[in-house]
Amino acid sequence: MKKFFSIRKVLTFCLFISIVFASYSAYYKIKHWGFDIKPDAASDVWVIDAHISFTPTGESIKVSLSTPNMGQEFKILNEDIVAKGYSITRNDKDKRIEMSSNAKKGRQNIYYRVTIYDNEDTRGKIWDDRKPKVTKPIFDNQQQEMVDEIIKASKNFEGNQVKKLITIFNNEPLDPTVSALLPVHITEKQRAEKIIDILAYMGISARLARGVRLEEGKKAAKADLMLEAHDGHKWRIYDLHTAQDGLPKNFVVFQRGGVSLLDVAGGVNSKIRFSVLKSVTPSIKMAGHRAKLSDFSDTFNFSIYNLPLLEQNTLKWLMIFPLGILITVLMRNVVGLKTMGTFTPMLIAMSLVKTGFIAGLICFGIIISIGLLIRTMLSRLNLLLVPRISAVVIFVILIMQYMTILGYQLDWEIASSAVFFPIIITAWIIERASIIWEEDGPLNATKEIVYSMITAIATYFVISNEYVRHITFAFNEINLVILFVVMLLGTYTGYRLTELKRFTPLARG
Repeated sequence: MKKFFSIRKVLTFCLFISIVFASYSAYYKIKHWGFDIKPDAASDVWVIDAHISFTPTGESIKVSLSTPNMGQEFKILNEDIVAKGYSITRNDKDKRIEMSSNAKKGRQNIYYRVTIYDNEDTRGKIWDDRKPKVTKPIFDNQQQEMVDEIIKASKNFEGNQVKKLITIFNNEPLDPTVSALLPVHITEKQRAEKIIDILAYMGISARLARGVRLEEGKKAAKADLMLEAHDGHKWRIYDLHTAQDGLPKNFVVFQRGGVSLLDVAGGVNSKIRFSVLKSVTPSIKMAGHRAKLSDFSDTFNFSIYNLPLLEQNTLKWLMIFPLGILITVLMRNVVGLKTMGTFTPMLIAMSLVKTGFIAGLICFGIIISIGLLIRTMLSRLNLLLVPRISAVVIFVILIMQYMTILGYQLDWEIASSAVFFPIIITAWIIERASIIWEEDGPLNATKEIVYSMITAIATYFVISNEYVRHITFAFNEINLVILFVVMLLGTYTGYRLTELKRFTPLARG
């Protein structure tokens, strides 16, 4: 039983569980919170401005505007409306904003702004199994004959019945029967309504849809008119010019059905114009908004991503520590490099990130060299251990102070980088190197310093990578995997890589 539940097997099982958990957590964050493996991943954020203008008639004013309904197609970040002197109410059931006011003079201007994100290509994805009731229009005998002729002529075109009708109404030259049915000066809306009537006559439910195409820099544009028809399972949207089915990519529907996009009572010459502006926001900053719409929004509230930015930036550096520790463990237990302490290389690597690689190496070399010289002088005074180490710490502080002053005066960034090195660790390295120098000779002391620097440099190139820092912060569950890897390495009792050379003659024999 003891053999079955060995430490290595238990740790291996824990490692497997941590890998499964970290993988699922990463999948969830990518799927529902919009996280990305790339640190520079960004989300498109679209700002749609609707400018409403009209001339009052001298009566009380009531304005009703249809607004986008957040669903599968996109998500709303925020909404805002500027209507000075108007009382504003929101009808959530019909997704409309209603504004009312007493009689006014002069041209009126009202502005509605909505910011959306994660707009998706939802062609054929808006399901609605509730088949709507179709009310057949009433035609006179002449119109009845015309409609029958149009339906018969449309059979010569490709596609379903909706596509056939849209195509015949856009065909050039128009079929004589279609021309006779349409007014001389027909608008796009009137043409769409005729198609809807014919579809209703055939038992197919259809409706108008108005929306805006998300095109960067689009200004003062009218709403685009499209047609939606129910195929028995879902609403399919069609382009009234090309008959192509499917919601176009980057298209936001503002209004569906028989109600109008804009109603103005107490005003004439009403117009609505749309402007579109695109911006880019880091995906990780949008995670909170996405999390609120997910099924497990509470998990985000208790995550590090809900903290203020100052705390997040601090934790971002802490999250990289386990990976640096893993490198140190690999270097000591697998490679066999003897370093000065377990975490000294990690702290040196963190300092190199702050100072810059070359500047940090030069500063570290100068501080250690001067510190060893001063430590040699202090050893001749036969001081006790604590006062001696304290004196070394003070000398290290003074060295950093004068290097910083010198760097500022001579405009040397190398010297001013000295302040980023951990004072206590630097003093401890000097003390440790001096003791090894006295007990084991200068060669062993130099080896430990060099090996510590090699480990620190290897750690530096890993933790200074922007991709690595992003992944350890965004998917911090990976630290659980690192934890059990480190613990498993603690059970390793085989040869280290540096020992293989020493035992090569035995292997040959």
